[in-house]
Amino acid sequence: MVDVIIDCCAGLDVHQGTIVACVLGGKSNRGTRSRPGKTIRTFGTTREKLQSLVAWLKAEGVTHACMEASGVYWMPVFATLEASEAVAPIVVNASHIKNVPGRKTDVKDAEWLAHLVRLGLVRNSFVPDRPFRELRELTRYRRSLVETQASERQRLIKLLEGAGIKLAGVLSDVFGVSGRAIVRALIAGTHTPQQMAALARGTARKKYAALVKALDVRLEGHQRLMLECQLQRVENAEADIAALDVEIDRRLDPYAEYMAALLRMPGIDRVVATAVIAEIGIDVSMFPTAAHLAAWAGVCPGNHQSAGKSKPTKARKGNRHLKTALCNAAISASKKTGSYYKAKYHKLKARRGGGKAALAIAHKLLLAVYHVLRGSPFRDLGETYLDKLNVKRSAARHVKYLEKLGFSVKIEPLAQAAICLK
Repeated sequence: MVDVIIDCCAGLDVHQGTIVACVLGGKSNRGTRSRPGKTIRTFGTTREKLQSLVAWLKAEGVTHACMEASGVYWMPVFATLEASEAVAPIVVNASHIKNVPGRKTDVKDAEWLAHLVRLGLVRNSFVPDRPFRELRELTRYRRSLVETQASERQRLIKLLEGAGIKLAGVLSDVFGVSGRAIVRALIAGTHTPQQMAALARGTARKKYAALVKALDVRLEGHQRLMLECQLQRVENAEADIAALDVEIDRRLDPYAEYMAALLRMPGIDRVVATAVIAEIGIDVSMFPTAAHLAAWAGVCPGNHQSAGKSKPTKARKGNRHLKTALCNAAISASKKTGSYYKAKYHKLKARRGGGKAALAIAHKLLLAVYHVLRGSPFRDLGETYLDKLNVKRSAARHVKYLEKLGFSVKIEPLAQAAICLK
């Protein structure tokens, strides 16, 4: 017999337009402790219907309500329950609570959720506080805009290349001051190659002759129209990103101390630090250890063990927004001179490849982030840390490398060498 953890609880099967709620052990039908009473009702998802759902759960004496993290449909339900302060909302990963096969209905799903909550067999997913959820929406939308902008830039360059205009082969940045002026002249269609090349500014003026040759192609009318649309979409995305940055910076003001601490770490710039705070928040007490946080983010190795043997497996699934930001930070950290992360990255890259090495460095960065957010100052171990862990092995590796180059090497400790010199 399994002990009952929660006497009165509810399971919510949330959809776009309906919510099926199953209450076990409600006031209207208590039953017994071993076999609770069951009440099932269906509600809509509008604000008025959500208020009715909360009022009904309160009347039934429900203390905990569980729902699956299905798309974005759970978010307004969670926010309404959270605001009520009477019913504790629980969000769970759908893959962790799969029902037994057969008889799949919304009512069965809601009842199954309620049974799991009642017996304490669900693990609450990490949902940050409301300010961080709002910051999350802003940073995730900003990332989408950056990706959209990058796609439009690639389409614009592809259009120019397809038309025979080799502007990208001459200018290092087609979207710089010189590049944009030339693109606008191409859209107008009234300039000669010499006039367009004369629009170059700064160091691009030295490329006048090359620009004249690259621009010696006339665009068709439909190509100029497409070019205008693409440039407009790039500039609109830039304006939207700038507006989002202002709002994000305003919301980050209360966390300036945490931002400054994160920015001291190798590879972490303002974008990555913002993503870390938006996705995790500043209170990491929800995660008992740094390893738990790494598992939640999906940057730690996966486990696949059978018959006492560990087998290769893919990386764990996790928070893809945080994972992407950390992997970008890992690649930047691998270029930091004198950093432990640079030495570790190249050591792993030689054996496992760049992708797995970047993920491993992202893992180590997140472990450091966990302790930084808990108030510990960041300290880089240094590029020679790994060699000092096993001096004998490191020395043997260097000797072997020198012998391959044709040298005869004999090594001895510095103290012993000083005695011999005397």
